Amino acid sequence: MRRSLAAVAAAVLLPVGAIAVAVPSAATASPATTTSTAAPAEAASSEMLAAMQRDLGLTADAARTRIARDEKGSRTDASLRRSLGSAYAGGWLTPDGLVVAVTGAAAADRVKAAGARATIVGRSGAQLDRVKSTLDRHAAKAPAESVPGWYVDVTTNTVVVLARGDTRAATAFVRASRVDAAAIRVVRTTEVPRTFYDVRGGDAYYMGGGRCSVGFSVTGGFVTAGHCGTTGTATQGYNQVSQGTFRGSSFPGNDYAWVQTNSNWTPQPWVNNYSGGNVTVAGSTEAAVGAAICRSGSTTGWRCGSVQAKNQTVNYPQGTVTGLTRTNACAEPGDSGGSWLSGQQAQGVTSGGSGNCSSGGTTYFQPLNEILSVYGLTLRTSGGGEPPPTGCTGYEATYTGSISSGQSRYQPNGSYYYSSVSGTHRGCLDGPTGVDFDLYLQKWNGSTWVDVAGSYSPGPDETISYNGTAGYYRFEVHAYSGSGSYTLGITNP
Repeated sequence: MRRSLAAVAAAVLLPVGAIAVAVPSAATASPATTTSTAAPAEAASSEMLAAMQRDLGLTADAARTRIARDEKGSRTDASLRRSLGSAYAGGWLTPDGLVVAVTGAAAADRVKAAGARATIVGRSGAQLDRVKSTLDRHAAKAPAESVPGWYVDVTTNTVVVLARGDTRAATAFVRASRVDAAAIRVVRTTEVPRTFYDVRGGDAYYMGGGRCSVGFSVTGGFVTAGHCGTTGTATQGYNQVSQGTFRGSSFPGNDYAWVQTNSNWTPQPWVNNYSGGNVTVAGSTEAAVGAAICRSGSTTGWRCGSVQAKNQTVNYPQGTVTGLTRTNACAEPGDSGGSWLSGQQAQGVTSGGSGNCSSGGTTYFQPLNEILSVYGLTLRTSGGGEPPPTGCTGYEATYTGSISSGQSRYQPNGSYYYSSVSGTHRGCLDGPTGVDFDLYLQKWNGSTWVDVAGSYSPGPDETISYNGTAGYYRFEVHAYSGSGSYTLGITNP
């Protein structure tokens, strides 16, 4: 949402002692954001570049160019999505650059001014999402054997409902859901989605007689696919040494879980490349539709493709899962739960798919940032294991913390402070190298928190100096991209 000063959602009102005013709750929802700073093409590992050459038919130089182009286009798409609001209808990357669909001429002019190509369509992205949400609510009416899934296709401004065999079951599902049939495209497919349950990507781990794989390391453990185990399940590592316990799991509906590891294990910010080395994880900035993406799995190793669609619903035999990302990278049983990356940016964990790596196929992954947000986890990155930076000195109070991409933290200590006189509020944020953290000063206006000052340069360090009247204030530290520890210095009147 951020990069401009705007009011945030209203907080709960709480009385404070004998002061006859309503003041804000310390708890508030974190703003949603999924954009990043520029990441150089050389940030990609040699293994990923080699896999892109093999699977996408690219030269080494072309693979580097593709990463840089995709990253730039993804940032532009995210910026336009925020600024266009209800006129935005989706963006996608092509060999010629970013294309953004909009619902009017004025919005098209803004797209062109941003350096992208505009196309005017009849339905906004919000309208398409509402159609898909309606289908999701009626998922029980879609037989998995003949309706394997549905998703928003921004390239055609429709919602695609997949049909295996004839289309009668899919058509009946659409009709029973009472959605606008004009917004639906029923597409025949040979896909047979299933969960890759037996073996998972990344390093192997075991649960009794089963074997899965680590998705991404987080502080205190790792994330993986939800259909791999239930809360309370004990795990052993690749060497059969006691490893940890499932502390959260969701499947179907979602397909995510996290395992808390014991003192035998130290989560590290990298992914097994199955070529004798590691790929470093630098953050979790979400890639746009059309971006190149690669996955690691213990059955088929590194495989690459492109992001085809987001927020797909997949109708597995075990139940419906929503919010998955659709790709044309191949996978096979045993790859489920593995790691997906775009450059060095973590994207998600393998959920399931259709086809194989001989004939090709479709594979879905559970987006990572949702997992981090749901469980309050912090992704381990190349800078995430370092102590908090100490660059902000000379301030009256200093606070430290850690944060994952897309999240916000409020200081002091998740709460707010009161200034009884007018004066200057100063804040200094120091984050780790390679991330983009932003700093905002908010004031309570009697019913909601309002941004009164902000600093959002493309880097980890920010400063604010604001002359304000008496009132309740708080600082918001927002991870625009990247994850890690930070230090915040505050001086107030």
